[in-house]
Amino acid sequence: MSAAEGPLVVGVDTSTQSTKALVVDAATGRVVASGQAPHTVSSGTGRESDPREWWDALGEALNQCGEAAHEAAAVSIGGQQHGLVTLDGRGEPVRPAPLWNDVRSAPQARRLIDELGGAKAWAERTGSVPSASFTVTKWAWLAEHEPEAARAVKAVRLPHDYLTERLTGEGTTDRGDVSGTGWWASGTEEYDEGILARVGLDPALLPRVVRPGEVAGTVRDGHGLPFSKGTLVAAGTGDNAAAALGLGLRPGVPVMSLGTSGTVYAVSQRRPADPTGTVAGFADARGDWLPLACTLNCTLAVDRVAALLHLDREAVEPGTDATFLPFLDGERTPNLPHSSGLLHGLRHDTTAGQLLQAAYDGAVHSLLGALDLVLDADADPSAPLLLIGGGARGSAWQQTVRRLSGRPVQIPEARELVALGAAAQAAGLLTGEDAAAVARRWNTAAGPVLDAVERDEATLNRITGVLSDAAPLLERDATSR
Repeated sequence: MSAAEGPLVVGVDTSTQSTKALVVDAATGRVVASGQAPHTVSSGTGRESDPREWWDALGEALNQCGEAAHEAAAVSIGGQQHGLVTLDGRGEPVRPAPLWNDVRSAPQARRLIDELGGAKAWAERTGSVPSASFTVTKWAWLAEHEPEAARAVKAVRLPHDYLTERLTGEGTTDRGDVSGTGWWASGTEEYDEGILARVGLDPALLPRVVRPGEVAGTVRDGHGLPFSKGTLVAAGTGDNAAAALGLGLRPGVPVMSLGTSGTVYAVSQRRPADPTGTVAGFADARGDWLPLACTLNCTLAVDRVAALLHLDREAVEPGTDATFLPFLDGERTPNLPHSSGLLHGLRHDTTAGQLLQAAYDGAVHSLLGALDLVLDADADPSAPLLLIGGGARGSAWQQTVRRLSGRPVQIPEARELVALGAAAQAAGLLTGEDAAAVARRWNTAAGPVLDAVERDEATLNRITGVLSDAAPLLERDATSR
């Protein structure tokens, strides 16, 4: 490892499947060491993880970074949004954490919307209409189905909060991640005590919301990680807000992230409030807003289709009239939590490669359908769409997004943007800079631009028609099938 030009910082991405850690030179943005370790997600009707696995994975990822992690002057944690971490009086998990893609709380989401004035009232109050992904619905589900566990809870945290607290000993969160809970009022930027009372959650169990640029704490003794005592700890944030920081995102620039979930978002200086619930009115980690739409089925769903067809994920073929809605885990955009995958238009001459392309088309259609709602009305429609996440490196994903969006597509060369955004947040503590400005100085968004091609309106219209016709079937509650 060559000598760093500036102090070293650590950025962490604790995602659905694994925890990644980067040690970054704060002066240049150069990644000097990295590590990654997996964790387990349950299968079946629920999607849960033991938070202690995240801590163990963080330790393993940092150990892979070697001496560089010990030399870091600041650290920040970016993490998967929405997960419900419930802790007892000793700080131990009461039960595994239901994750963002656990849709068992769909009935609670519907009930809460009705009980608190409808979708429009929720959007105006919290910026979002709660779906089964939101933490507030998961707490309502827990209180209803596991009341003894709910009574044992002495602290409620999000995934990134849990790791930050184990580092510092202090319960903190940030505006970016807390805006996805459903119990934070975006207009006042405070916990909404009316919503908390409705779901029976004592606000004293919630963490302090750290302001952008504020130090959340310092690394305490006895953590067992390769950090020096007193290392600065930034507020951290949710994964999408961290990725926005990692790109140094300016208002109006559209982003599509292709990972376990798919997202489209853009930074806005206007507080969003979409009464349809398609766009979540999240805050970003700086002081602006991050209107965002999320799908539950993206790269993992398409990879599963490829595996069923015994194909490589790149083995797509053009020329099909088949439509494949890859809603393998239920869906959030559109809001069909009990749906499953649907195939329409299969013919004798349909090939396996064409079916795989149809799965790509179905996944991208859901994201593009929300893009115009995410962007402000004055956003430049010809601006390149930044394509990030694990799928962004795949040619089939790139070409599908180009064909269905009709936009130029830019592929940032920087990888692990959530961890890089967290690292930029940590660096900002040391330099006094805005974290997004740090990332722009690191030039993280640089990368090749694929020219725009004519938008495939026929395919988009066909998928829209099938989705509309199939909606009554897809909307059926699982218990009515």
